[in-house]
Amino acid sequence: MKEIMEDSVVTQAKRIAGDFLLEQVKTSYRIIGKGIVNQVCVAETESRKVVVRMNDKDTFPSFIKEKWCIEQAVTVGIPGPEVLSIGIVDETAYMIQTFIHGDNGLDSTVLKSDVWRQLGEYAKLFHSIQVKGVGGNLIDPVLGEFQSPSHAGSDGSWHGYVQYNINSLTEYDRLIKLGVITQMESQRVRKLFENLKKETFHFGLNHGDISLKNTIVSQANQVILLDWGNAEVSVVPHGAVIQLMQYQILGLEEGPNIEELKAFLDGYGISVKDLADMRHLLLLKAFDNLRWAIDQSPDLIESYAAFAKQVVDMIMD
Repeated sequence: MKEIMEDSVVTQAKRIAGDFLLEQVKTSYRIIGKGIVNQVCVAETESRKVVVRMNDKDTFPSFIKEKWCIEQAVTVGIPGPEVLSIGIVDETAYMIQTFIHGDNGLDSTVLKSDVWRQLGEYAKLFHSIQVKGVGGNLIDPVLGEFQSPSHAGSDGSWHGYVQYNINSLTEYDRLIKLGVITQMESQRVRKLFENLKKETFHFGLNHGDISLKNTIVSQANQVILLDWGNAEVSVVPHGAVIQLMQYQILGLEEGPNIEELKAFLDGYGISVKDLADMRHLLLLKAFDNLRWAIDQSPDLIESYAAFAKQVVDMIMD
């Protein structure tokens, strides 16, 4: 059965690529692994080689967002694939991109800390892209305006996001029952979050998944950044750094080790001592993600609670 499924994905990619390129597709195959959310295939005609990414038609807005981000990134000097087309066909949302030659960042022989330093430089560049609002949904590509997915008790603003997480710290909090915090720690967390409300933050575009798996290193050692599906407008530079701290805590292969994180910070121009106040934002994000899982995705509660507990232990020490 799995073979038939595999074939149908490749067949669909061939059809989408052929209809767009107006050429016969000679070969097509799937790209497997690297934590890919979409179904990704390579399709090749006599004269062209493209990547076809496909997903459920409901995910089409994320392809619109991704196309917008890739195009904006190029204008500030970040190399990426060219988006040739996006659309919906037979319940399938698709994106056709140019094929980039090179090695995935996880497999490249280039020194990993060099790739991370380059990614730090890129982060500084994409944080300069003009955006409005806050959150992960691109609601106006012309103005570059983003919005948070609405959830109960938050109006989608940054202030609302922090306040929602403060209001959730009650004596009946599920996070206490889950063993993430004690009643006493809840009071301390409230103070930390109240302080975040008073701080003035800058907001910018964050890639959302800066990692080695989302890079291709070309033969000329140029680092090409892929996959903007998790992009959002959030606090900068903090948003990018806390995502990497999260990958480090989780021990993910595509995340940086201590030396590589330092290379990223060097590339960006941030010093290690700036990290201390970022940990409070990491806690806020860990709690908010866990509350989302409690409401929307019960199968993730256990892993999100374990992570939130790790961050609590790190901060409360």
